[in-house]
Amino acid sequence: MAEESPAGGERTEDPTTKRREDFRNKGQVAQSREVQTAALLTLGLLFWLMYLPTFWKGLTEMLFALWQASGEFRVTAASTLSLAAFLLKEIGLMLAPLFLLVMVVSFFSGFFQFGWLLTAKPLIPDFAKLDPFAGIGRLFSKRAIVELLKSLLKVLLIGWVSYSTVLDNFREALILVDTDITTTLRFLGRVAALIMAKICAVLILLAFLDFLYVRWEMEEKMKMTKQELKEEFKESEGDPHIKAQIRSIQQEMARKRMMAEVPGADVVVTNPTHFAVALRYHSEEMDAPQVVAKGADYLAQKIRAIAEEHGVPVIENPPVARILHKLDLGASIPEHLFKAVAEILAHVYSLKGKTR
Repeated sequence: MAEESPAGGERTEDPTTKRREDFRNKGQVAQSREVQTAALLTLGLLFWLMYLPTFWKGLTEMLFALWQASGEFRVTAASTLSLAAFLLKEIGLMLAPLFLLVMVVSFFSGFFQFGWLLTAKPLIPDFAKLDPFAGIGRLFSKRAIVELLKSLLKVLLIGWVSYSTVLDNFREALILVDTDITTTLRFLGRVAALIMAKICAVLILLAFLDFLYVRWEMEEKMKMTKQELKEEFKESEGDPHIKAQIRSIQQEMARKRMMAEVPGADVVVTNPTHFAVALRYHSEEMDAPQVVAKGADYLAQKIRAIAEEHGVPVIENPPVARILHKLDLGASIPEHLFKAVAEILAHVYSLKGKTR
């Protein structure tokens, strides 16, 4: 079931990608054991039905060879070990395809549920699980109750299917007393196969329902509180307060660099108090005048004060100042302002008695 809600509040927020990756790296994924059980039993039964003739033929040949050699067999320590090794090898070879099937089905039953996952974290000992009080709590937890109910349901369904199948064939079984052993074995094999087929169908249905349940359970477990969401955002994006401080420092450094450009400007165009834009123009280096500093309100006053302190002309022209303030630092003035700015610079140069 979902984890108990921490003091930070209820787990109401959908899990983030990072939280899903953290759970996955810890080996905590939605995995239904019922899917593996159903796949193993169903595919194992189908394989066994197809492989049984080959297995029976190999077993018959092995027993026949043992029967032929029994007359010459002498019981010694060496011969007994040799016989045991022979039997283990032969039976192992006959059962090898079944063992291989079990390994393949076990792998793919997990792979199709949660994909490729290789992590050693679940193998790391967790000493917190050795707490006896926590262990007692887990025995009576919601998850333990749900698992108990699922097990009881599985046992009851399998028992009912087996009982009803035997009951349906009970009358036919009564006449087996008058038949030969071959007919009896065929009947028992047919009934057993029918019971197993029905059990596989029940297990497939239970596996499907359990798979949906464990996926829902894992989603509930991965949900986050609002506080956890905020903390994760801080870890991934950085603390907003620290980022604000960094931005403030960067802006302050940019302002200092900008103010250092004011003394070298040719003119400062003002609004007169709301905006101030410092322009510089060197015909040998620039195609058009450039904005080297700009500011509004307090910055505008500071730019104006620095300009006056260093003898940079300050010209009041509100319409031009408002347009220039919209330009980026270092940008050249647009073509439609050439005439207005040229008139301002001409006036400034005439005051200084120079041309550029």
